[in-house]
This record gives sequence, C-alpha cells and structure tokens, in this order.
Amino acid sequence: MTSTPGEPVLAVEHLRADIDGQQVVEDVSLTVPSSGVTAILGRNGVGKTSTLRAILGLIHRTGDVRLAGERIDRLPTHTIVQRGVGYVPEDREVFAKLTVAENLRLAVRTAQPRHDLVDALFPDLVGRRDQMAGTLSGGQQQMVSLARALVNDNRILLVDEPTKGLAPRVVLEVTDALEEAAKTVPILLVEQNLDVVRRLAGPAIVIEGGRVVHTGDATALLDDADLTTRLLGVHGDISSEVAR
Repeated sequence: MTSTPGEPVLAVEHLRADIDGQQVVEDVSLTVPSSGVTAILGRNGVGKTSTLRAILGLIHRTGDVRLAGERIDRLPTHTIVQRGVGYVPEDREVFAKLTVAENLRLAVRTAQPRHDLVDALFPDLVGRRDQMAGTLSGGQQQMVSLARALVNDNRILLVDEPTKGLAPRVVLEVTDALEEAAKTVPILLVEQNLDVVRRLAGPAIVIEGGRVVHTGDATALLDDADLTTRLLGVHGDISSEVAR
C-alpha cells in the first residue's frame, strides 16, 4: 500500500466514537500529509486521545477512515496495525515484568525490524536490554514505548502525549527522537507542550468538544496570541530549550 504524491497518508471524515454509550468524538474530519508531523491540539478532555483510539478501532466508532486511500474503519485493530499504523499510547503501557528486549521483540511484525534506528534514537536503552521495563524511569519507559512503534516500518505513527510528565531534559530527548523519526514516517501527534509542537509540527488541528474547530499551520496558530488563547487557553510563546 503506497500513497501517490499529494495524497494524504490518512484521511478521516465524520468520525464519531463513544465509550459505553457516552459520545467522546462528535464529528472529526482531518487529513495527515504523507510526511512530517501533524499536531492535534486542544484543552484537556476534548477528545484528542479518543480520536486516535477511534482511528485505530480501540473504541466503537463510525465514519470513514482511509489509510493511503484504502478504507480501514471496518477492520479490527490488529489488522489496522498490520497495515502499517503504529501507536504510542498516552500512558506508555510497557510490559513492566518483561525486559526492554522482550518488549521490543513482542512488537516486531516485520521481517527486517529497524533495530539500528531504535539504537541510534535511544542509546540509553542499548545497555538496558536485559532490564525489566517496570524498573525504568518514566522517560526511559516512554523511549521503550516509542521504540516499539519505530522498530517496524510503519505507514504512519499515532503518538499520544509523548512528553507528558517528563523532566525537561527528557522532553528534549524525546523531541529529538520524534524529529528524527519524522524524516522517515509521518506522525499524527497529540501534544500539550506547545514548545514541542512549534518545533515539530507543520499542520495543526484543534479539537473542542469532540469536533474540529480549527485547521491550519501550527506556527501561524502559535504566533497568534489571541487565537492560541481562545482555542487552547494558553499563550504560545516559546521559552524552553525544546524549541531550539
């Protein structure tokens, strides 16, 4: 499955989703280009994580979801993953009682896993292959979660809040890794850290109340203080090293 030039790698139309009968995604339409990072932004609890989970089929959803032009919304999650959709969940969800190497081995689904890329992006994990994932720091666990997705040759990565709760130094390391990964695979990124968004993202999609309320260039959005405050409730000024 390949994208033709100019065709989005992911196209979503009128996505709706619910959890136990409660509507969590009202009506989301978006496209993700075949390169770079596309950010999903919004206040807490507006449906950003639910949108990623709905695309992957982890929660009940309706609507049209296409990967490189092929409709995937009627497929089960494991088939969508096999089609080349990598997922990095919000809370890492590493297998705590397995080693780093075992976590990665369980994730491999290609004949030629990209161990060299993973080792280059996360050198701190190389010497910890035999360490139980549950004994790693939060930042190291996030690296394992990212590595599990990047070890495969995916069509797209869905990455949910990768810098949440991390120390500034680790935020920088994770941002560096995502920037490098985006050179080889398009990323749909949910992120609250606007420094990270400004550095990584091209397009930005803002969700409010389970609906898309703004689509445009991420830098242009963050440069507009009034718009950023109105849509996100915060100012978009950059002050950290992440934005280097």
